[in-house]
Amino acid sequence: MNPIVHSLGLVEYQPTWDAMKQFTAARTPETRDEIWLLQHPPVYTQGLAGKPEHLLHSTNIPVVKIDRGGQITYHGPGQIIAYCLLDMRRWKIGVRDLVRLMEQSVIDLLAEFNVVAIGREDAPGVYVDNAKIAALGLKIKNGYCYHGLSFNVNMDLTPFNNINPCGYQGLRVTQACELGITASINELQAQLAQNLIHGLQQHLESASAGRAREEKPHDT
Repeated sequence: MNPIVHSLGLVEYQPTWDAMKQFTAARTPETRDEIWLLQHPPVYTQGLAGKPEHLLHSTNIPVVKIDRGGQITYHGPGQIIAYCLLDMRRWKIGVRDLVRLMEQSVIDLLAEFNVVAIGREDAPGVYVDNAKIAALGLKIKNGYCYHGLSFNVNMDLTPFNNINPCGYQGLRVTQACELGITASINELQAQLAQNLIHGLQQHLESASAGRAREEKPHDT
């Protein structure tokens, strides 16, 4: 059964993070997966491995220390957030494959607008001409994941100047509107959710087919 997609609009970070944790703690093997599409007011989030020195300048933008992997990043209006609340066993998917799938959902979205983007093994995320357009971060607990990805669409990029984005000094960031993409945030987030679900379906079909081949008796 495909995840339920919720479009939440502009919502504060802390209550949304709390809601993800509560959803994950309360879920059972029967709980349907969900994808939350939203934007946040200006906030820096610092992952479990986050180093304070990656915040280069103190600002009036709050810094929230959170439980996902990764370093510090920025969220603000004009950036699509897709939180993926998934039962990873249901989709027969591991962390590495899920990260690649999330990256591919953005790469495929940009390809529809003739923008070439890539993922990087050494630095998860999606890049166009070495500038980062999407960031990823996940928390896995008891086989369930939450957090997800952020995709820059049409936002004020200035706050990125106050940090080493995702821990990388001098890393450039970009966004869809700078690449000639004029589609609305609503259009883009709907397509992104569709790409995520399609990727999960494809992975499950591939994993199930592989398992069926392994279990098929061989003639001797």
